[in-house]
Amino acid sequence: MDLESGSHPGGFRNLKAYRTTLSLALQSFGIVYGDLTISPIYVFTTTFSGRLQLLEDDDDIILGVLSLIFWTLTLIPLCKYIVFVLGADDNGEGGTFALYSLLCRNSKMGLLNTTHAIHEQLSTYASCSSFKETRTSLMLKEFFEKHRSSRIVLLLVVLLGTSMVIGDGVLTPAMSVLSAVSGVQVKIPHLHESYVVFTACIILLGLFALQHFGTHRIGFLFAPVLILWLLCISMLGIYNTIQWNPRIVYALSPYYAYVFFKKAGKDGWISLGSIVLCVTGGEAMFADLGHFSRRSIRIAFTAFVYPALVLAYMGEAAYLSKNKKDLQRSFYRAIPEHFFWPVFVVATLATIVASQAIISATFSIISQCRALRCFPRVKIVHTSSQVHGQIYIPEVNWILMVLCLAVVVGFRDTHLIGNAYGLAVITVMFVTTCLMFLIIITIWKRTLLAALLFVSIFGSLELLYFSASLAKVPKGGWVPLIFSLVVLSVMFIWHYGTSRKELYESQNKLCIDRLLSMGPSLGIVRVPGIGLIYTNVVSGVPPMFAHFITNFPAFHKILIFVSLQSLTVPRVPVSERVLIGRVGPPESRLFRCIVRYGYKDARRDCYDFENQIIMKVGEFLQQESEGGGACEKFSVIGTPSGPIEEAVGPVLLKDASVAGRRKKVRFKDLGVKEEVKDLAEAKEAGVAYMMGNTCVSARETSSLLKKFAIDMVYSFLRRNCRGPAVALGIPYASLIEVGMVYPL
Repeated sequence: MDLESGSHPGGFRNLKAYRTTLSLALQSFGIVYGDLTISPIYVFTTTFSGRLQLLEDDDDIILGVLSLIFWTLTLIPLCKYIVFVLGADDNGEGGTFALYSLLCRNSKMGLLNTTHAIHEQLSTYASCSSFKETRTSLMLKEFFEKHRSSRIVLLLVVLLGTSMVIGDGVLTPAMSVLSAVSGVQVKIPHLHESYVVFTACIILLGLFALQHFGTHRIGFLFAPVLILWLLCISMLGIYNTIQWNPRIVYALSPYYAYVFFKKAGKDGWISLGSIVLCVTGGEAMFADLGHFSRRSIRIAFTAFVYPALVLAYMGEAAYLSKNKKDLQRSFYRAIPEHFFWPVFVVATLATIVASQAIISATFSIISQCRALRCFPRVKIVHTSSQVHGQIYIPEVNWILMVLCLAVVVGFRDTHLIGNAYGLAVITVMFVTTCLMFLIIITIWKRTLLAALLFVSIFGSLELLYFSASLAKVPKGGWVPLIFSLVVLSVMFIWHYGTSRKELYESQNKLCIDRLLSMGPSLGIVRVPGIGLIYTNVVSGVPPMFAHFITNFPAFHKILIFVSLQSLTVPRVPVSERVLIGRVGPPESRLFRCIVRYGYKDARRDCYDFENQIIMKVGEFLQQESEGGGACEKFSVIGTPSGPIEEAVGPVLLKDASVAGRRKKVRFKDLGVKEEVKDLAEAKEAGVAYMMGNTCVSARETSSLLKKFAIDMVYSFLRRNCRGPAVALGIPYASLIEVGMVYPL
């Protein structure tokens, strides 16, 4: 053994990497595993709440339920997510939209494609798989490219999974908190149910009311609480297994699952809708990947979470095998007398942590959907200046609170809530399996046999659970269906309306040559100052600006067309975020600024956004005067009709500071070029903002369904969501809104 090997720099780096991984693994307990680890409170109780309780005297039934729980935990969270799904990250990000963004970026399978020529050289785009295309992958991509209806179906499937995850933000707090609080009836059996419901509502009210403070103030408590909770259920599991029935370990054999179905029959199949609750929160291991790392999540689950859950379920099953009359409160009745109240307190705290984790995840998912134009504009508050992922959405928070309280007060029973919960959980998992089928073929470039093997193993198991959950739709399972249908409709119609609006702008944009030729005939006057024209198009003149100068032939001495682009990548490096280009000849003083964001990037509400843009234009002019030696040029932007309208292609500014510290605009170091002087003088004269205030309507020849979607739903959402000027933080005193009707 080399005693001096630890002095090698590589040894220090490895040691630091190990410490970082273990630190992330510890932190993941409070965020990733909250929902998954509190399921022992209600799984057995919910499973034996139906007709299965008629067979409670049969030991094989209890052993069979334990066997099903064990193999479900082993196959879905351990094998599917830990082994396979975690490897399908999108530059370190996970979740349903991460899988979909991979498909959009690497093929024409999605409706969120942003593969414009100016984005192809992004480093995050270049980090995709370099495996050679297979015949199957080419055929699959060709099929989706040829049939637009298939791309629509794929987007609907993704939005369905996303809406079910948002539904978890309603069901998880209701189910977990009510289950924990109801345990007090073990010690106070005559306590009326209304007091339990009232206590659960008070806890939920406090939980949602504290959201605006952010989790960074109490987040350090999350991991210790969950670790203490896992230790509690592990020790209880070991104690109950030894105390009541050590032979319960035989139930880990799949033979007892076979015996269970043989004896329970149809009732056993229906009970799968409750057994699936043992994997609630399993999707969080992938969805929260961006905050941790694959290795840290794998270490935490395999070394601690998985063994603790297996021990907890074994201990509860051992207790039930000897105390079959305690099925309705099995978890709390299995706690020894002297440890009941400490465990009860820890269980309540653990359910609050789990609820907080799913609420924060819901905020993150909605923010991601909003960035990809699949959700109406809402106010996003960053509650921590150090941790980017900690956000708060007031409108969503209060809607979740009202719905959560309605579920608790309306059902008043964890069994009915569990029926709804199970359907939401398994739907999300099945959507992930379907997307993984496409990922395995088109991204990983594996054979069709490998993809079919993955789907046949995990998809068939999830379909079995899904079918059992559908059987419980009349008994509470309708809640996530109705909620997800509403959320899915809102997201799809918003995406459809937004995409049609952007398509209209792209098809009706004005060529820059035509704008310049119209100048003398319209008698256009150039007034002092800088005009920032916000538009979605990245080439040409937006129709709202053409409409403006036709009716009011005057605009500022310097015009900058600003386009904020959302790309299907998690993050755009700050050094690659800003593109500057010249529009038309130099004497026209027209520029284009394209600011690119990923769906996980924080969007500044531009307190100093105008300063940053103007500084970038000044840097562009400086670099242009020096011959472009410090910049990297991309392909020029042309119009669909053919002629190229940009005299200079978009230039990537290497020393970009668009997301950096606020600083005063100074041009003394940018050279003495005449254009730079004009820019400085125009800045002193004042800056005005212009954007469209459009009214959209379906054409007369449109179908009734399109008229309902555009004229009713989309128009209603546009009127009642945050305006684009508010979302961008544009001061009203300097805002010019151009009204225009878009027939879609």
